[in-house]
Amino acid sequence: MCGIVAAAAQREVSEILLEGLRRLEYRGYDSAGMALIDNDQALQLHKCQGKVKGLEEANALSPIVGCRGVAHTRWATHGAPTAANAHPHIAGDRVALVHNGIIENHATLRSDIEARGVTFQSETDTEVIVHLVHAQLDAGSTLFDAVRETVTKLQGAYALAVVDIEYENEVVVAREGSPLVLGVGIGETFAGSDTLALRQVTDTFVYLEDGDLAILKPGGYRIFDCNGSVIERDKTRLAGGDNQTDRGGFEHYMLKEIYEQPDRLRDTLTFTELDDALFGDAAAEVFDQVQAVQIIACGTSYHAGLVARHWLEGFAGVPCQVEVASEFRYRRSVSLPGTLVVTISQSGETADTLAAIKHLPDDYALAKLAICNVDHSAIVRASDLVFLTRAGPEIGVASTKAFTTQLAALMVLMACIARRQPASILDEALVKQAIAEIPSAVEATLAQNAKIAALALSFVHRDHALFLGRGVYHPVAKEGALKLKEISYIHAEAYPAGELKHGPLALVDDKMPIVAVAPNDQLLDKLRSNLEEVRARGGQLFVFADQAVGFESGPGVTVIDVPSVSELAGPIVYTVVLQMLSYHVAVAKGTDVDKPRNLAKSVTVE
Repeated sequence: MCGIVAAAAQREVSEILLEGLRRLEYRGYDSAGMALIDNDQALQLHKCQGKVKGLEEANALSPIVGCRGVAHTRWATHGAPTAANAHPHIAGDRVALVHNGIIENHATLRSDIEARGVTFQSETDTEVIVHLVHAQLDAGSTLFDAVRETVTKLQGAYALAVVDIEYENEVVVAREGSPLVLGVGIGETFAGSDTLALRQVTDTFVYLEDGDLAILKPGGYRIFDCNGSVIERDKTRLAGGDNQTDRGGFEHYMLKEIYEQPDRLRDTLTFTELDDALFGDAAAEVFDQVQAVQIIACGTSYHAGLVARHWLEGFAGVPCQVEVASEFRYRRSVSLPGTLVVTISQSGETADTLAAIKHLPDDYALAKLAICNVDHSAIVRASDLVFLTRAGPEIGVASTKAFTTQLAALMVLMACIARRQPASILDEALVKQAIAEIPSAVEATLAQNAKIAALALSFVHRDHALFLGRGVYHPVAKEGALKLKEISYIHAEAYPAGELKHGPLALVDDKMPIVAVAPNDQLLDKLRSNLEEVRARGGQLFVFADQAVGFESGPGVTVIDVPSVSELAGPIVYTVVLQMLSYHVAVAKGTDVDKPRNLAKSVTVE
């Protein structure tokens, strides 16, 4: 999940590299570092434990400059988050290298290198790579050939960027299993873990594929396959400006992104009529044949899939399975005839999800459909059909607008499939109603912000919380619990409310807050009974309830009204109130809301 950025230019690039790291910090913030080669061909280095701000401070005190260099922000895998384990790693006082990924055979490689008398300076798997490159250089290889020979020895995933003092104006990069994109400017070329890192300097990008290597120079670039043969990759020019990465007056990115949801939902649901072509030109032909759906996702996206299962089975009458990608890949799975495989990913680079679909047997599915927020990402490129959500860049590690726009996309997918199913009970008017009302309903929900902020104070000194929901609102409760634990570090779990008596009720006392999602649906009376079980045992209830159902606050019960909405809009609206709850609890506790400990935004390693 680390972030890398590299530059080969005719101008000084230290600030470009630092800005790239600021934009990539959502990928990891355990340590940061930067190496530059100056006009005298001297290698200069800064590394520090902690966030990019520390690297900025170090460079302000003792500036390093140069026209080519590499930089890195780390999410620790092998080795503690220390300055010694920070990238770039150096060998022979001449080679500097940064890496995103995991080298699975690093222990064997390390033993071989140490046997040659090399002393390691870190605990990382990455350091073996720079020593291998240096050994090849010592043997007379060019920098490109040294990197090309080195990667043949690596098992695992990597995106690499390497500079050497003896190769003027040159950066060599390579990728396998980890994302890497080139940025093309006038008289300068860049590389980064994603386009966001480079939008400050260019709008033109080249997406590298697994097995690609490239030489970057100020005047341009060349891409090669693993055999050293020149290959071509398409250039892509991204529309839109570089204006979506500041906080806009909000205290945190997460709060900004919560408040952006009405507009981002409008952008995602910008059409008035359901159209198969929203998913691609071949979608109609595929949807005609769908008899089952297999959803594969991780984390928050997995919860979106669980909501979709309720919709696909309940409205469309289509069997649906939802699997955690990291487990799905490693077990034998048997598909039903006419299976559409749907992957869900904010970044489109989620390693487990990408690996799962790449390892599907050719005859497993009718087609692979991606619901994703990032065009041209790896999962998008590996899929037959695509629906792009319009969440825009999401900087806060805890996903908010990406999730709700995923739900919107899945609702549309369900409707397109349902119209072909003999067992469907869906009235498309219900979908059109939801599309029309969702943005304004979310705006009305955001008006409860002050009340939710006050309620959050009740959670500050709690160590545990229980979330309850029924039916389609159980995965909404799961998402609420995930948000709370991600950013406030309160242990939280979600259960179907009817399962209380099968175990969780033993945990209920006056010290555990119980959060309940109470829409006005056919399970409301059942839920009321479940909540009475909690009250009878002294539990402290916090109920987010449809304003029309008549829940009232009282001893042990705090009620927050939620706007009355249609059946399909409900999961999105109730998600937003739980996002606000988690946010305000984290703020009250004083945690780092946007960069919670131990986490990163894009999970690009297994």
